[in-house]
Amino acid sequence: MPRILSIDYGQKRTGIAVTDEMQIIASGLTTIPTNTLIDFLRDYFLKEKVETVLIGEPKQMNGEPSESASVIKGFVTHFSNIFPDMKVVRVDERFTSKMAFQTMIDSGLSKKKRQDKGLIDEISATIMLQDYLSSKRF
Repeated sequence: MPRILSIDYGQKRTGIAVTDEMQIIASGLTTIPTNTLIDFLRDYFLKEKVETVLIGEPKQMNGEPSESASVIKGFVTHFSNIFPDMKVVRVDERFTSKMAFQTMIDSGLSKKKRQDKGLIDEISATIMLQDYLSSKRF
């Protein structure tokens, strides 16, 4: 079975998570500089079968798009032009950063490691992906 990949897109860095081949478990893959994202994905798609890419959709508490929504929408368009056959699913990413930080605390990570914004982005992508997998099962 092909994998599902999740992207927590940011202007500086992007967190990436991926499922196992059975699409049961979401795991953090990496955090990379955003300016290298397309090259990273191109290389990853050559090595691994991916059927769907989730891309976070930032929203405000009232459900309206957040300030960064237009930047991410531009990335989605760019991505779809480069990878026209890849299925893209937009997922609500509200609270994922807070949940990621809480996960780091609950895991007992030191204060220094909790300041690693790249790790927060990777965990956020993992949370989005796990939520998506859970919603598919019901």
